[in-house]
Amino acid sequence: MSTPTPRPRATVATIPAYVPGRPPAAREGMTTYKLSSNENPFPPLPGVVEAVARAAEQMNRYPDMGCVALYDALATRLDVAPQQLAAGTGSVAVLYHLLQAYCDPGDEVVFAWRSFEAYPIAASVGGAVAVQVPVTADGRHDLDAMATAVGERTKVVLLCTPNNPTGPALTHGEVAGFLDRVPGHVLVVLDEAYREFVRMDDPLDALALTRQRPNVVVMRTFAKAYGLAGLRVGYLVGSVEVATAVRACSLPFGVSSIAQAAAVASLAAEDELLERVEKIVAERSRVTAALAEQGWQLPEAQGNFVWFPVGDRALELAAAAEEAGIVVRPFAGDGVRVSIGEPEANDRLVEVAGRSVN
Repeated sequence: MSTPTPRPRATVATIPAYVPGRPPAAREGMTTYKLSSNENPFPPLPGVVEAVARAAEQMNRYPDMGCVALYDALATRLDVAPQQLAAGTGSVAVLYHLLQAYCDPGDEVVFAWRSFEAYPIAASVGGAVAVQVPVTADGRHDLDAMATAVGERTKVVLLCTPNNPTGPALTHGEVAGFLDRVPGHVLVVLDEAYREFVRMDDPLDALALTRQRPNVVVMRTFAKAYGLAGLRVGYLVGSVEVATAVRACSLPFGVSSIAQAAAVASLAAEDELLERVEKIVAERSRVTAALAEQGWQLPEAQGNFVWFPVGDRALELAAAAEEAGIVVRPFAGDGVRVSIGEPEANDRLVEVAGRSVN
């Protein structure tokens, strides 16, 4: 007779694996670049390393579970109450906590696809059902189809804007019109991980929507524009009721003292941040213009990355990029996402793309 062994929940077997951006291998005589994770190519902002060093001197103590200094800094910057905030180890952790707070097993989470890779994982972990609505041919959210997909079991809708990995962003008018079609008991999450890079007419004012509609929340992160990807800190802004529910599900002491100190220091260095963001946006414009001249027809890039919708050629394009010393992020069968990095890395991307265009 076989000995019984512990078995995980049946849904665990259905959870898709998260595939991180792969770092480049060292190449003799060649500087290699990682363009696979949408990281900020600049070093930490002024004052951040010093703040981290001071916080590290107290690493024998638990972090502030209430994130008081971080919440106070964010509340001042965003003109919200501290009670409307919920922080976590990256905005993806905040999403996990939110779905834990609002979804029972079998409830539905609606989102565009392809979109952020963690969405179906987060839904499955909590036993929810992921409802994927295909993006349009130009990589945009199909808001009409998403509104139609909202049903009796829908508890949460996720809007990723700009959309990772395809790039386009939603306008304020588009989102406001969509919200008019969503029942008030359905929570709508506006995932703005790349908001600082948006340059378009009628940009989304997500915080204004949270003030007008209690079923709307905003997720943001310090990983991208602020360059704190290695420290893992993100946050949610919403009604006091939603933030309280998310905090109740959060991992105790999840956001480290070092991460909190770095985030507060980064918020204080906004002028330098904006200068760096403008340089990245300028590089994005240079790269997309060069790609358009080569004949590429790519989705509108509003994040710090570009998307090549090459379908079955994704792995081929990724291999060609790696041969040139840049590692990109292929999504087999769909396309390739490439972060905007150092100018030399971007130049190599343009060269590879020029040899790969149809």
